[in-house]
Amino acid sequence: MKYAIYGAGSLGLVASAILASKNEDFILIDRNINSVKTINEKGIKITGKLELNVKVNCVLDTEVKDKFDIIFLITKQINNLETIKKAANMLTANGVICTWQNGLPEKEVADIIGEDRTYGAAVGWGATRLNYGVSELTSDENNLVFSLGSYNGKQSDKFKEIKRILNIIGDVQIEDNFIGARYVKLIINSAFSAMSTICGDTFGNVAKNKKSRKVIQAIIKECIDVAKAKNIKVEPIQGKDVVKLLDYHNKLKKWFGFIIIPLAIKKHALLKASMLQDIEKGHLCEIDSINQVVVNLGKECNVLTPFNSKVVTIIKKEESQELKPSYANVDLFAELFK
Repeated sequence: MKYAIYGAGSLGLVASAILASKNEDFILIDRNINSVKTINEKGIKITGKLELNVKVNCVLDTEVKDKFDIIFLITKQINNLETIKKAANMLTANGVICTWQNGLPEKEVADIIGEDRTYGAAVGWGATRLNYGVSELTSDENNLVFSLGSYNGKQSDKFKEIKRILNIIGDVQIEDNFIGARYVKLIINSAFSAMSTICGDTFGNVAKNKKSRKVIQAIIKECIDVAKAKNIKVEPIQGKDVVKLLDYHNKLKKWFGFIIIPLAIKKHALLKASMLQDIEKGHLCEIDSINQVVVNLGKECNVLTPFNSKVVTIIKKEESQELKPSYANVDLFAELFK
């Protein structure tokens, strides 16, 4: 089957480099002409927890002439409907999309190409794009895990091929309860990606800092309360049951959860949120596909989400440069603890 990776960001570069190093035949597609030119001239360079430098065939998304059986969608979700429509036009008649995007993006994909052609992979690792064609892997190379599922719950030949490809990159866990697997990644991003973006620091450092950790705990609690109200069974991630570890209904359990938060994120301590990377470059970020999703779901089931709402407000102000990423922004949550 012919396949492509759509998106030469931090994750797309790492995935492409690993696949190319294993002699996989695929096309990398991107929306940025400078990115495409750099990759075609210099190849992809991976640093950090993995060192690679490989040649990859990269094509601008407006110049794609091939048709693909599988497209792995790893683009930012800015103008996502337009991007999904572009990807749909690159598919064969029965081609499928497997999205790696944050939040709960499968519905948008399914609305355009159909539930039976929609797959999703929740990514349990991270990287930082340093420049066009250059990405730093910040998660351990032996812990590149995916939670894979189909939107309609069925497994086709293309599903098996998707699993084969992902297995080249890392470990794949098949999820029957895919929304639950997606939701746990939404919890992680809503808490750690958000505070990384607000404070301008790594996951590990915002988890160590007691003031930002207190906010992280409150965000996680809201996410869990929303999941319960929506009857979403949150799946474990990398062997850790987030709900069991971090939900609380008394002071002792709350204290225990607060203590273990830095340990829970230890494997990804060096990760710097992609939203923060966007803001540092003066770009819009994916806040509407992360914390805003929790806020919207909370409204649907009458669960208050003041911490997630405050996250959205602060990060929108960072986008407009009214605020800069800083630990001083943590003080903006103080009123919510009263």
